[in-house]
Amino acid sequence: MQHIKSQMLDRELKEGSAELLILSLVEDQPRHGYDLSKLIEARSEGVLKFRVASLYPLLYRLEKRGWIQGRWIEKAGQRRRRYYRLTPAGEQVLKSQRNTWREFAEAINRVAGVEST
Repeated sequence: MQHIKSQMLDRELKEGSAELLILSLVEDQPRHGYDLSKLIEARSEGVLKFRVASLYPLLYRLEKRGWIQGRWIEKAGQRRRRYYRLTPAGEQVLKSQRNTWREFAEAINRVAGVEST
């Protein structure tokens, strides 16, 4: 039972931070869904994993909100991919989400007695 509760908490934390992760990764350069999925896994050292199938609905929502903009790009010898970039509105949202995340993490660390590094 404890493991199931842990899995539910993990899923909720991942869902709550997914927007921040995506916006952060497209801040510097346009990226496609598969690239985003692999970057999240690599940079989190395997702790966070997003299946591409669950990532695309999030990308579509962010695009609908005007926070990212997608563009189809075809490269010779490769299949067509949709690359997403951060919009000016997305930059403002990212800044706000980073501040909120920082405050949240600091509060959790204080309560839980986790040392910051």
